[in-house]
Amino acid sequence: MKEENSPSAVVSEANSSEVSPSSTEEAVQRHWQGVVKRRSFLKGLGIASATLSAGALLGTEGSAQTTRSTGKLSKGDAALLRFAAAAELIEADLWQQYNELGGVQGGNPAYMAALSNLDGDMPQYISDNTDDELSHAAFLNAYLISKGEEPVHLHEFRTLPSSQATGARNKGRLTNLLKLNVDLSWYTRYRSAKNPDFKVKFKGPFIIENQSAIPLNDNDTPPNQPQPVPPATPQEARMQAIANTAGFHFAFIEQGGASLYPTLAFKATDPEVLRILVSIGGVEIDHFGLWHDKAGNAVNAPLAGVTDPETGLTFPNLNNPPTELTQTNKILPEPCEFISKSLPRCSVIRPTLTQNGGAVATIKAFTDDLLFLGQSPAFFTLVNRLAIEADSVRRGF
Repeated sequence: MKEENSPSAVVSEANSSEVSPSSTEEAVQRHWQGVVKRRSFLKGLGIASATLSAGALLGTEGSAQTTRSTGKLSKGDAALLRFAAAAELIEADLWQQYNELGGVQGGNPAYMAALSNLDGDMPQYISDNTDDELSHAAFLNAYLISKGEEPVHLHEFRTLPSSQATGARNKGRLTNLLKLNVDLSWYTRYRSAKNPDFKVKFKGPFIIENQSAIPLNDNDTPPNQPQPVPPATPQEARMQAIANTAGFHFAFIEQGGASLYPTLAFKATDPEVLRILVSIGGVEIDHFGLWHDKAGNAVNAPLAGVTDPETGLTFPNLNNPPTELTQTNKILPEPCEFISKSLPRCSVIRPTLTQNGGAVATIKAFTDDLLFLGQSPAFFTLVNRLAIEADSVRRGF
């Protein structure tokens, strides 16, 4: 009788058929030979002619998942993680502002109601996204310290003003959400068969300029007013336009992370650093998919058509008529050109070239967004230096 944890028993259950120990050994041997070919550091060890038991191989793979890298980080890997830490601190700051006003424990009922018009679970999603970014920043800095590297601190730059609306904490901020130019080119990009890595430029379906994404003060947007759909008063329309702007800003921020982390991961040398960047990057992609979906509700019936009485911004109905580049439920990445135009189109995150989605591109996008409006020259010097250092890294193997 076979033992339950024997390799041949595992394979047999997976394939619903009996597999002999010898055929299992042959399959493992073929797998191992493939690993040898892929890993340059195993060249010359003669593994191709060696015989490994399935148990030994499985044990090796298992320990690889739990054994930490003990050496010091290369200069390049440290630069990648430092920029990632800076980006996460910036993201955490803006998400904390959204969370204070519109999260599960948010303090501005009208803003929460306007956000909930996009989706009833918006406060929960905002709180969860905030927790994620805080965890990323804390982990990355702790990991840097554990490797004898300097963490990233941006405390001295928390000087930007807070919202004066009910629910906001009166403290210095790293980021500005009171006046934004939200780039919507991502909306068109992910519906197009073109790829910005082939030097293609995209325009968004409409323009958001000089628009607040959080309530400014209680006179502008009373915190306890109702938020019917559609809004019935100018102040209700103002609050809904602010919430709609936030919905698109959420997606803009997270699509940037979806592109940034692959560009950083491509440069990593240490497998553990690669694991960190890929693992955090996957969460950023998850965030983007969520917010892409929710933003579409602002430009679809019954919310479509809201106009901000202060700025004149109107959120059009992008489903009237629906097109390939505007239809709101087309939230999954359209297959596009990738690697070479001679290859079949492929559904991918894009861009993933450093010049388009890397660290410097990220800081530029945040700056163009007015996210850093009012920040000091010293702040820009620091974040741009970190970005250049990260983008300059070349993979060590």
